Amino acid sequence: MLSLPAVCRLPSASGSGSILLMELSVISPYKGKTGLRRVINATGYSLAGLRTAFRQEAAFRSLVALNVVLLPIAFWLDVSRGERALLVAVCLLSLVVELFNAAIEAVVDRISLDWHELSKNAKDLGSAAQFVAMFIIAAVWGVVLLG
Repeated sequence: MLSLPAVCRLPSASGSGSILLMELSVISPYKGKTGLRRVINATGYSLAGLRTAFRQEAAFRSLVALNVVLLPIAFWLDVSRGERALLVAVCLLSLVVELFNAAIEAVVDRISLDWHELSKNAKDLGSAAQFVAMFIIAAVWGVVLLG
């Protein structure tokens, strides 16, 4: 069972209204699976998400291409296991951040295609997260390669 906070505005003597925080319990019809069935379903949803990202998101495809170049180089370089793991991890991190960024953009667009300051902020923050991830890639690769 999922508990969600709900906000109600109650009339008050001053006329401003007071806020009462309540808890609503919602049972999701999508959360009934357990065990192996849940893992199988989750794997299917994950693969569908990766397919969608690759088909619909140019930025995700660009990052996949970057990873196709960088990951073999990470294994070819004469570096320690720890450095190699770090090089691989930061590359894969960029894909994770882009998946979150694409998800944020999809939700914002689902709510409304109209311009709104909060929608712009959400999309800009997702983009900023990817910018930081790319900076981390450059910094880690720079430190490992240049010592």
